[in-house]
Amino acid sequence: MEENEDVPKDFIKLKSEKLSVDEVSELVVSPYCGAVSLFIGTTRNNFEGKKVIHLEYEAYTSMAETEIGKICRDVRQKWPSVKHIAVHHRLGVVPITEASVIIAVSSPHRAESLEAVMYCINTLKASVPIWKKEIYEDEYTWKENKECFWANSEK
Repeated sequence: MEENEDVPKDFIKLKSEKLSVDEVSELVVSPYCGAVSLFIGTTRNNFEGKKVIHLEYEAYTSMAETEIGKICRDVRQKWPSVKHIAVHHRLGVVPITEASVIIAVSSPHRAESLEAVMYCINTLKASVPIWKKEIYEDEYTWKENKECFWANSEK
């Protein structure tokens, strides 16, 4: 395979169907890379002593995809050796134990892909217009990301 046949790619998807770790990780595999790092954010069954039934996500989809694209460009500037990046986020209802977000990054060595994955999830939570509602047994609440810049600017 020639180097130019494996050009860096970004795979960005927001969808209401169940996310697949295998699908996302396979997107970023490259014969030029010895590392694929993953972050999988799942729905837990509790929050501050309350029983969580499920989560629901909403997004300003076109803006969210644009912002995730900016994150991918930032990753490539900070870690030029990164080959492929995949960011898949679920919308709608996400049951307990299922993935809300899967991020995969490939690079020749582990340090770059691990750092890039952490940067991706932290920046996504801080800047991408995706909103989470936690559904409890007898109530619900819209969750504010502590990292979110527009939530903190009003305080």
